Amino acid sequence: MEQLGISIEKYLSFISISDIKIRWTDIVEIMIISFLVYEVMVWIKNTRAWSLLKGIIIILVFIFVAALFRMNTILWIVQNVMNIAVIAGVIVFQPELRQALEQLGRKKFLTTILPFDPGKNTEERFSDKTIDEIIKACFEMGKAKTGALIVMQQSDRLDDYTRTGIPLDSLISSQLLINIFEHNTPLHDGAVIVSGNRIVAATCYLPLSDNMRLSKDLGTRHRAGVGMSEVTDSLIIIVSEETGRVSIAWNGELFRNSDAEKLREKLIILQNKTVVEEKKFRIWKGRAKDEK
Repeated sequence: MEQLGISIEKYLSFISISDIKIRWTDIVEIMIISFLVYEVMVWIKNTRAWSLLKGIIIILVFIFVAALFRMNTILWIVQNVMNIAVIAGVIVFQPELRQALEQLGRKKFLTTILPFDPGKNTEERFSDKTIDEIIKACFEMGKAKTGALIVMQQSDRLDDYTRTGIPLDSLISSQLLINIFEHNTPLHDGAVIVSGNRIVAATCYLPLSDNMRLSKDLGTRHRAGVGMSEVTDSLIIIVSEETGRVSIAWNGELFRNSDAEKLREKLIILQNKTVVEEKKFRIWKGRAKDEK
C-alpha cells in the first residue's frame, strides 16, 4: 500500500495546473456539445422517441448479457443486423428527426448571442386593432360554442397551407371571422390563415400532431392546431366547439383554457412591437387597471 501511495504521489507530481492549456476553441467545443446533448434530450422527452429509446436500452442489455456469457450466435446476429438497424432507426424516427431539424433551423442563434435588439429595426406584423378584433371574435364564438381555427403567420411562409384553402385577402374584422366560422356556411370547415392585417385564406387544411402527450379528449381541431405549431413558427388560436373555451398552440405546446388577457399577451409577442411601444402598452394597461 505504501509503494502504491508513493507511485501515485510521483505521478501527481508530474501534473501541474500550468501545463493545462485551455484554448478558446475548447470552450466553444464544450458549448456546442452541451447544446447538442440538451437538444437531443429535449427531443427525446417531447416525442415518442422516449418509448422507442427504452426498447433500444432493453435490447442493449440483452446484447451485453450475450457478450458477458459469450453467446456467439446472438453476437453474430447482432453484428450482421447492425447496419440494417441504423437504416431502420432513421426510417422509424423520420417524423421526429424532421421536426427536430425544423425546430433547429428556426432557432435564432445570432439574436441570443449578439447584444442587439432586432425589434427596433423591424415593423410590427399587425396592428392593435387586429388584435382587438381577433380577441373579440374568438370569445364571441366561444360564447356561442362556434368552433374556430385561426393561424397567425410569423416568419415562416405558409404558401403550402394557403393553397389548400380558398383565397380571401380580406381585412380582419370580428364580424367577418364570426361569419366565416358560422355553422353550415361554405367556409366554416378548416382553418383561417392570417398574414399581417389580412385574412389570406379560409378552409385550409393543417397537419395533425402525433404527439402522444396530448390529452385523449382533444379533437381534430386541437390536434391540427398543435400540428401546425410543430412544423411552423405560427401561433394558432383554437375555439372549442364542445366547450367554447379558447386555446393557443405555439412552438408545439398547447395552452388550454386561455382568457382574453393571456391571448392578448401572446399576440403582442407575435406582433413584434418595439420596446418603446411595449412599455407604452404596459403603462396604458396599468392605468386602465387603476381606473377600474
